[in-house]
Amino acid sequence: MKKFQTFLVLQIWLCFLIIPCFKSEGQSLSFPQEKHLANMRQLTFGGKNAEAYFSFDGKKLIFQATRDGFQCDQIFIMNDDGSDIHLVSTGKGQTTCAYFFPDGKRILYSSTHPINPDCPPIRPREKRFIWPLLPYEIFTAKTDGSDLKPLTFTGSYNAEAIVSKNGKIVFTSLRGGDLDIYTMNPDGSDVKRLTYQKGYDGGPFFSADGKMIVYRAYHPKDKKELEEYEENLAQRQVVGGRLELFVMDSDGSNQKQVTDNGASNFCPFFHPNGKQIIFSSNLHQPEGREFNLYLIHVDGTGLERITFHPGFDSFPMFSPDGKRLVFVSNRNAKHPGEFNIFLAEWVP
Repeated sequence: MKKFQTFLVLQIWLCFLIIPCFKSEGQSLSFPQEKHLANMRQLTFGGKNAEAYFSFDGKKLIFQATRDGFQCDQIFIMNDDGSDIHLVSTGKGQTTCAYFFPDGKRILYSSTHPINPDCPPIRPREKRFIWPLLPYEIFTAKTDGSDLKPLTFTGSYNAEAIVSKNGKIVFTSLRGGDLDIYTMNPDGSDVKRLTYQKGYDGGPFFSADGKMIVYRAYHPKDKKELEEYEENLAQRQVVGGRLELFVMDSDGSNQKQVTDNGASNFCPFFHPNGKQIIFSSNLHQPEGREFNLYLIHVDGTGLERITFHPGFDSFPMFSPDGKRLVFVSNRNAKHPGEFNIFLAEWVP
């Protein structure tokens, strides 16, 4: 919700609560300028659905949603055509950032239920985007939700976790006193910190070959920004704003900045070719609330806008074969605050 992956889900639901995107019956889900997207289909209808990620065989999707009577996010799995939607989390607490393991037999997600089985209180709406750092712990379970096992035990923020093709987990944590990126084994052992620069580093995703990680970051530029960041961190919250994209090797070495546009760039994901990154950004209106999808080369060149919906498009992920793109949008919403999952064929 890549929240920040958790935070950004909260951000979009708040900031777009009064900006629905209605379409008349029979109107196409896509826009003429969206030349890379063909045969777009809507997979969910109603509620707040977000962060849908493919299984490694491309046949299923796991996602978080506030739907079906739940008052905050739970984790669901469905087929890649939108059928057979079913709950796989406990139904307690708030959950986020779910992902499949390579063998397709287990899943990963974060939850607050060990601290409190109830949903977190709803915060008053503010002009600023404020995302609480909830006490998430990372869990693994079978794909039917059984055999639940905790992987982290810090009592702070552990979320934004995904898995490489080799089973290595990368995630964001507050365990070191700052929001940084870590890796660990599938059983929670051998935790290693990858980022050390003061500020937020998070929303990591592995490349298809597992050799690189793409992530988003906010690094305070001066004393005033640093003080504000630390004050918010002490209050267990992050105030949204500028986020730039970075890449690094899977061991944390060779960190390089990809974007430098002053906008809020987030939810980056590698194309399976390893040469391009798709992400969501408001760079076409940095002070506004429209977010669209963009494509950029790993070296920061070749920026191209992919979606043109006057609302919110985010959380993009290519299928393992690179032939499809799944993302979340409020296009075709029937009610304010509604977000759904869309799937399109990718046209190179």
